[in-house]
Amino acid sequence: MTGFHLAQVNIGRTVAPLDAPELADFVALQPEINTLADRSPGFVWRMVDDAGEDATGIRPDEDDDLLLINCSVWESVEALRNFTYHSDHLRVLSRRREWFRRKTELHQALWWIPAGHLPSMAEALERIAMVREHGSGPMAFTFRDLHPAPAAATATAETA
Repeated sequence: MTGFHLAQVNIGRTVAPLDAPELADFVALQPEINTLADRSPGFVWRMVDDAGEDATGIRPDEDDDLLLINCSVWESVEALRNFTYHSDHLRVLSRRREWFRRKTELHQALWWIPAGHLPSMAEALERIAMVREHGSGPMAFTFRDLHPAPAAATATAETA
């Protein structure tokens, strides 16, 4: 244990409003996928709206009703990777192009947080902006360019 957890954020613009027929399957699958995340090994927390079930009521951009955010915290990269790519979540993820517009810019970020800290929406959006503006680095990165937790990075530097 490093004393740090992994936060993740991704944003996406839906093809239609949440109450449109095009998103009926997406909306219907939310409770199942959220329960799967909540019960997954290494899961710590996920952002929810005032209703407390999911984040679909949170708007990262008040002027864009189609923009959704997903933010969660995991004990490790492995825990998040296992949920994302090695669970039933992959079945839903594989349908994302049915429900979300193709992204023209980076839409996700990962970063290390002290265990016990819960990121705000502003913090999450700031991390996406960091990767967009500066590329992947220790403060914000992607699955394609992972960075170790700060304590792990310090231990590695001390042993080098």
